[in-house]
Amino acid sequence: MIVSDTNLLVQLWAGREHAAMAEAVWQRDPSWVAPMLWRSEFRNALVMFVRARRVDAERAAGIIADAEHDMEGREYGVRSADVLTLALRSGCSAYDCEFVALAEDLAVPLITSDRAVLRAFPRVAVTPERYLRA
Repeated sequence: MIVSDTNLLVQLWAGREHAAMAEAVWQRDPSWVAPMLWRSEFRNALVMFVRARRVDAERAAGIIADAEHDMEGREYGVRSADVLTLALRSGCSAYDCEFVALAEDLAVPLITSDRAVLRAFPRVAVTPERYLRA
């Protein structure tokens, strides 16, 4: 099991760039989990894709439906106190720290390419490349 950040989720379901990397991580361990926040971040990414004309609105709706279906039962709430502590200690956003808090709570790696998160949480945050090499 891994915690996937939203960028990795977007790459898996909607990405063109880096989709192969996300698919390789999925092949290694298809047991991805995320905090409930992933839905809002994912929706926002799709809105940006539609506005940039990378996908049309109908395709975006299909992508989110597929992602939500596949993530059903893999979404977790996180304790606000944990998120606040992590964010204040690290300087990272509370949004990012939701993923960190979940990874720490479940004692599994957080797969992310976010440099700030990787620097602040080296014991839990791992790049997709490093995860695949391990």
